[in-house]
Amino acid sequence: MICVMSKESHEHDEAAVARVAVVPDSFKGSASAVEVAEAMARGVREAFADRGLPVSVHTLPFADGGEGTLDALLGAWGTEALTAETTDALGRPVQARFGVSADGRVGVIEAAEANGLPGVCDVPLRPRQASSRGVGRLATELLDRGVEEILLCIGGSASTDGGTGMLAALGARFLATDGSELPDGGGSLTDLTEVDLAGLDPRARRVRWRIACDVTNPLVGEHGAAAVFGPQKGATDEDVRVLDAGLGRLADVLAEATGTELRDVEGMGAAGGMPATLSSILGAQLLPGSRMVAEVLDAQRLLDGADLVLTGEGRFDGQSLGGKVVDAVRRLTPAHVPVVVIAGSVSLSADELRRSGITAAFSIARGPRTLAEMRAEALTEITSTAHQCCRLLTQPALPSTVRPVPGTTKEPRP
Repeated sequence: MICVMSKESHEHDEAAVARVAVVPDSFKGSASAVEVAEAMARGVREAFADRGLPVSVHTLPFADGGEGTLDALLGAWGTEALTAETTDALGRPVQARFGVSADGRVGVIEAAEANGLPGVCDVPLRPRQASSRGVGRLATELLDRGVEEILLCIGGSASTDGGTGMLAALGARFLATDGSELPDGGGSLTDLTEVDLAGLDPRARRVRWRIACDVTNPLVGEHGAAAVFGPQKGATDEDVRVLDAGLGRLADVLAEATGTELRDVEGMGAAGGMPATLSSILGAQLLPGSRMVAEVLDAQRLLDGADLVLTGEGRFDGQSLGGKVVDAVRRLTPAHVPVVVIAGSVSLSADELRRSGITAAFSIARGPRTLAEMRAEALTEITSTAHQCCRLLTQPALPSTVRPVPGTTKEPRP
């Protein structure tokens, strides 16, 4: 239980105010992380009000570095999305969103806004020509706004160009033997002989770059960017061979130009090899997405001070414990603090849940319903489930406390 004092006894002990941290992911297809956090918070406040107990609720919309990270960060920062004219993976004009923190220091880009696969699914896919150039144009927008750090979320890309299009938009030139600039796309990289950085925007090297990367694939080879991710971007066997050879050539030229060997480095194969140029030329740091978001939002400080943590996502299953939002929250939360998951569906067994370090998990589903019905009622059901959870946890019980005994250590969660 998180509240064992009566309303009357609380009046003599201000420290008894319960502190609840609400740190959910989005429910994909149903509600954003911001909406989910607000819905959970309503349920928490209602439950404590029912008991006549005070509560301090802090919401922190969260994400794992993939789709929805831009919205989660904007929600936590209290800022609005900005838009800019750029191009999609095939070079067609498109409006793309990006964001800037309230203090103007940090910018965030979801690369798929500019080079995402959904943006080019209206035409036959062209894996050899698809480019990340549009992402570079968004980066220029952030540099123009004077940010000190750029967070790049790279999932869902349509390109396999090793990030050359993005760097070209920032002023780098990728040259063939005759000195001509290569056309956009990974298919031309087999002709690469030189990287000319004389025209690179100097601001690009002054800012800090962090890339949300949750795959460990190398740049080339049977587990590389082209072989593993190329087919889902429309690559045939021959396309894969050409793209892989091009990325290998890129690795050789970058190694010669920067002294950085990339072929076997984990994560370089993410998003069509985009980290390759960013890490070798701009010194970008690769981080698990949830860790990057946690650091940017200072989630550790909030969770350290909580008496109860509510988190959640659309589907809570075994994958949730492998680096996604719920996993990050449970690892950052002190072991003595209850962590409760509220999800659209819960598929973990009682034994799996017990071993996970999660205190409890609840589905918002009430009886048989269609997916459309679930989505339409998701926010109402999230509030109701949070309400019921907190009514249970605030039920008077045997004397106890959520605070650790002075001098004891906080054991890490599994």
